[in-house]
Amino acid sequence: MFEEIKESKEAISEETVNALVSLKETLASAKELLRFGSEGSKIYLVCLFYVGENSLLILVQKWLKEFLLCQQIQLTICQSSEVLERDEIMKKFNEVTAQLEQALSAISYEKLDISDEVKEQVELVLAQFRRAKGRVDAPDVELYEDLLSLYNKNNDATTDPAVLRRLAEKLQLMGITDLTQESLALHEMVASTGGDPGESIEKMSMLLKKIKDFVQTDNPNLDAPSKEKNPYSSQGGQASSDRNHKAPVIPDDFRCPISLELMKDPVIVSTGQTYERSCIEKWLEAGHGTCPKTQQTLTSNALTPNYVLRSLIAQWCEANGIEPPKRPSSSRPSKTSSACSPAERTKIEILLRKLTSGNPEDQRSAAGEIRLLAKRNADNRVAIAEAGAIPLLVGLLSTPDSRTQEHAVTALLNLSICEDNKGSIVSSGAVPGIVHVLKKGSMEARENAAATLFSLSVIDENKVTIGASGAIPPLVTLLSEGTQRGKKDAATALFNLCIYQGNKGKAVRAGVVPTLMHLLTEPGGGMVDEALAILAILSSHPEGKAAIGAAEAVPVLVEVIGNGSPRNRENAAAVLVHLCAGDQQHLAEARELGVMAPLVDLAQNGTDRGKRKAAQLLERMSRFIEQQKQTQVQADSQSQIQQQPRPSSMANAVDS
Repeated sequence: MFEEIKESKEAISEETVNALVSLKETLASAKELLRFGSEGSKIYLVCLFYVGENSLLILVQKWLKEFLLCQQIQLTICQSSEVLERDEIMKKFNEVTAQLEQALSAISYEKLDISDEVKEQVELVLAQFRRAKGRVDAPDVELYEDLLSLYNKNNDATTDPAVLRRLAEKLQLMGITDLTQESLALHEMVASTGGDPGESIEKMSMLLKKIKDFVQTDNPNLDAPSKEKNPYSSQGGQASSDRNHKAPVIPDDFRCPISLELMKDPVIVSTGQTYERSCIEKWLEAGHGTCPKTQQTLTSNALTPNYVLRSLIAQWCEANGIEPPKRPSSSRPSKTSSACSPAERTKIEILLRKLTSGNPEDQRSAAGEIRLLAKRNADNRVAIAEAGAIPLLVGLLSTPDSRTQEHAVTALLNLSICEDNKGSIVSSGAVPGIVHVLKKGSMEARENAAATLFSLSVIDENKVTIGASGAIPPLVTLLSEGTQRGKKDAATALFNLCIYQGNKGKAVRAGVVPTLMHLLTEPGGGMVDEALAILAILSSHPEGKAAIGAAEAVPVLVEVIGNGSPRNRENAAAVLVHLCAGDQQHLAEARELGVMAPLVDLAQNGTDRGKRKAAQLLERMSRFIEQQKQTQVQADSQSQIQQQPRPSSMANAVDS
């Protein structure tokens, strides 16, 4: 969106500029909150949420407060006990999510010179933010038990390697880079306390050392950099490692515009822009014919190695003590591979063998573990797909075991987050199986099947495939029967599918309009936003318009225009515009229901799109009222003529 705005030659209103500035500020807050989670100590965070010792919280209060305040993130500090409430961190994540949704909603996209595709993507992102508001993940009981068992052990006590493995994987401390960052983060915390780590941080240091020893023992090829030291001595003293050691900032010109990572094999496309080879290849393989950065059409798909930039990157790496990127082994480009460790790859291979074992219990447990692994991080999603798991999971969608089926469809949902995997999932014939689960599975499986279809339908050609597979009727059923989460999953999938014109009629014939009307009027009104957004799309289709009119929607739409949220008033007006096009009956009904005053208010105070829709309706209403007046004048004139006394036949004869 920002790229298209930047390239636009149209003037941007002050109101829109202010809204974009607000979005920028909100994105900055979100970025810094994520930095707090990623750059701070992971061990500290899980101790905060799972162990929660007051002494620990007091020790880290100064460090945490200073870090957050310097990033302009306000957290409440309990002054009476000087304890930072863990709920405030969760609250801040929810607040930032809500702020992002509000900032995106405040932008008048209709006034921006951006493509319809970008507008659709913004709507999808907004729908996801609305779904995310207020949702909290369930606690990880296994993580809590593992952490507590290690946290309360003496340094010399033996530890179960399985516990260490689970902790290292869940804390994502399986690589030397992650371990180094964790070590530095703990070091910073000690520095903020004046060099006295105390018992709690000493325990965290012991925990990090155990994880580090396990990872290095499990993977002997993993060598720590010579500069990295254990941040604390066994007596709790401050480490001698370089406290101010920071990773060098990668120059922007050395980063791939797609991945934002340091380029290893930079190549030039026909527009003159440079990208990492693997990233631009994935872009081209997905069927794109434009330059990602400039949006210019590519005259060819030829990729020319940028030897000069590669040399500059190598020189920069050597100057900063970083291993230079390895040159490609051949001119044949290779697909991006996962950065998973050999141990993780071995685990995935074992799980895949269980999937093919034919043993129902092994299949169930393996599908469940793959589901969790795929949820964890992007590397896992790539590695699982590379190992050939997708066809095996697709095969389990038709299993009679409901739990295995649920694991399989949810694993596919998690794998589909990776853009490369979307095409693989569809090409593996997954859509019919997902639709089968959507029809026959448990409620949780049906909801996750709906979410999977939404994820896959982000790609335009998949909208056609999914719509042709019979997915829309069971989505409409879930929209009616599901839990609140299930209804939102179904609504989001239907919204995305109905962006494609060919799916609108299918949705109408599946009975989606009566279901949406019910959601608009049900007590609580938790689905009003989604229902109106879908109706606004369907109302532009002839069958949709007819179905909405037959559902007696005008009174509900008038009510929303008068009392709804800005976005809902806008969508309700958009639906009414289509209903009243060439249909004076709906115009007359809306007028009788008192729509004029709310329309005038919407035209003056609504969103930009809402103002335009209200203006259209007011113009049509004005013409309709004028026509009614003319018709009434003609009727009155005709009535007066008919009421005048007619002369008798004798008088006519005399006159003649």
